[in-house]
Amino acid sequence: MLQQTQVERVKAYYKAWLALFPDWQTLAKAENGAVLDAWAGLGYNRRALALRDIARQVVEVGEPTTREGWLALKGVGPYTSAAIMAFAFKAPVLPIDTNIRRFAARYVLGVPYPDMKNDKELEEAASVLLDAKRPHDVPQAIFDLSTMHCTKVPDCAACPMRASCKSAEQFLAGKVETPQRMVKKANEKIHRNKRYPDRIYRGRILKRVRESKAPLKIADIGEQIDPRYDEQLDRAWLEAMIDRLAKDQMIQRTKQTVRRVE
Repeated sequence: MLQQTQVERVKAYYKAWLALFPDWQTLAKAENGAVLDAWAGLGYNRRALALRDIARQVVEVGEPTTREGWLALKGVGPYTSAAIMAFAFKAPVLPIDTNIRRFAARYVLGVPYPDMKNDKELEEAASVLLDAKRPHDVPQAIFDLSTMHCTKVPDCAACPMRASCKSAEQFLAGKVETPQRMVKKANEKIHRNKRYPDRIYRGRILKRVRESKAPLKIADIGEQIDPRYDEQLDRAWLEAMIDRLAKDQMIQRTKQTVRRVE
């Protein structure tokens, strides 16, 4: 839910989601329509169905108790598996996200601006940060430190870890050049003269379909999602987006119409 979405906005969705799906079994039984309705407004709607599918796997094989067990579930990646073990199981694991990557690389390795390609090596090197008694508190502490001091352009002078950080002297001496972009720009598909990537228009299609009680004519959807829609130039584009939504089981379509899934 937090992917490209602010925390304050997510809080209400998170509480509502848990009220609807309080356990794995309830979520596993949920139909596509109910899951998509609960997720509506967060974007990246495939995540909602992926989460439901993960619940079905957990119900089938049991809830994993190891990082390897979580990774074995389709839809769970390295970060999510590490985060679950760190926060739910209080295991000595560092979930490497942007904040932890930045701090750990600077503090342990002396690398001011790390590359995410080396996360595995970074995790191994940064394991020295994990306190033996309360390792689960370390990731949260790093999150806080990274947002307060170890930001993109760090405030090393005020940082409580300054004395032992291997990068602090470089920053304080002005020897570090700040890159314009920390994360590689997403290569999103944009159709001819459209203002937004295709995912935005797919979201608009899904919203229209979800809010309509009756099937919608495909011929009418183009202008509803884009005021600059051109039937001759954009119909194939529209059809391709509808086909993808149907393939992902987010909508149902016939030759001429689309409707919400149940």
